[in-house]
Amino acid sequence: MEIMEIVKADQPITSEQIAEKLGLTRATLRPDLTVLTMIGILEARPKVGYFYSGKSLLSVMGSFIKNLNVMDVKTHPVVVSEETTVYDAIVTMFLEDTGNIFVQYNGYLSGIVSRKDFIKVTIGTNDIKTLPVAMIMTRMPNIVYAETHESVFDAAQKLILHEVDSLPVVEKVISDNSVVHLKVIGKISKTTITKVMVQIGNE
Repeated sequence: MEIMEIVKADQPITSEQIAEKLGLTRATLRPDLTVLTMIGILEARPKVGYFYSGKSLLSVMGSFIKNLNVMDVKTHPVVVSEETTVYDAIVTMFLEDTGNIFVQYNGYLSGIVSRKDFIKVTIGTNDIKTLPVAMIMTRMPNIVYAETHESVFDAAQKLILHEVDSLPVVEKVISDNSVVHLKVIGKISKTTITKVMVQIGNE
């Protein structure tokens, strides 16, 4: 931040002049100047010096998030089959400490159940030890998901727009009869994105 302010005030300015103002050596400053130039906050012109590009740290952080891939931050999904009973699914939810469970049929995504779904069904007179999750789940195509090539920024927008806590990360599989199936390979949630933000802040 100090380097940025110095360059803003005295541009163009050489690395020797910046080092002198900070009471440091050029060698000490070299890594910082390299990083600031690489991420586009400073511009370096040979035999002239450094200029401030006009980009803020926030805009650079925004670009980083937009370029960060869902595949880089996805977590392990909790998946059950359609035949799993509501009782067993609830036990799984608590053991895995998750807010949503993804449901699959023949190895592909077919639905999703949340804590709210479980609360609704347990309030009624249903026998949760025999009732399959397929009876209470939200079915395709009403499930919002993230694909492997999407950015964390895109996933965050989906979470906000659809007011959900997590998204299944899927890989599209085309069957012999040209039907597109979704294979669950991960999960991205509000918690995941919060951890990414904390990591960026720490770094």
